[in-house]
Amino acid sequence: MRKKIIAGNWKMHKTATEALALATEIIQMANDELHNQAHLVLIPPFVHLHSLSKLTAASSRVALGAQNCHHETQGAFTGEVSAAMLAAVPVQYVIVGHSERREYFQETPAQIAQKIDLLLAHHLTPIFCCGESLAVREAGNAYGYVSSQVIDSLFHLSPEAMAQVVIAYEPIWAIGTGKTATSTQAQEMHWHIRQEIAKKYGESLALNLSILYGGSMKPDNAADLLACPDVDGGLVGGASLQSRDFINIAKAVH
Repeated sequence: MRKKIIAGNWKMHKTATEALALATEIIQMANDELHNQAHLVLIPPFVHLHSLSKLTAASSRVALGAQNCHHETQGAFTGEVSAAMLAAVPVQYVIVGHSERREYFQETPAQIAQKIDLLLAHHLTPIFCCGESLAVREAGNAYGYVSSQVIDSLFHLSPEAMAQVVIAYEPIWAIGTGKTATSTQAQEMHWHIRQEIAKKYGESLALNLSILYGGSMKPDNAADLLACPDVDGGLVGGASLQSRDFINIAKAVH
């Protein structure tokens, strides 16, 4: 059975005091209100990981994640964080290949593949992001573009390693724009990704892989998106910064 994951990517938001307050609220609400199989992940900025790890360690419903890691094991990379450092916090999940990292920091498919290898070697779960821009979608190349991202950064993995990865489809045109893919558009791309995995690794592995939707999921659209048969959760941005919104999205998990 595929794990149903609602992950909150806080991006560059929240001071130390605000982060502790938000995490505390979410964990308490999850304990009191969640009665489904939703598995929550909080993904704050690096500076908050240690303090939040003390909260998530005591929760059976909420795990901790990081927003990125470097593609080398260690070295003279000022401002960067390694997979080993994250494992020592400890965190359980790490985002790789987010569209903002690809765009603003020119991260390549090869670097993303290196990050995934390091994360898996440290027993961390990568949340691999893929998705197309509005120009690519309007040109009719969305499916081929996303397939290339998946193939270039994931298909070097063994079946055993691939089974440990979580994929997040994030249509770039729906991130922070207020636009959202329709449930039909989301389902079609999630099904397409699952079929690509099945062709390489077999249907059984593909059917057990969690694929999240990562484009402006909110309380008012979560139920429709999460009702899609191939949408296994969400990588939530803005709505994860409000405890009530985040929990209401989690409540929509079937």
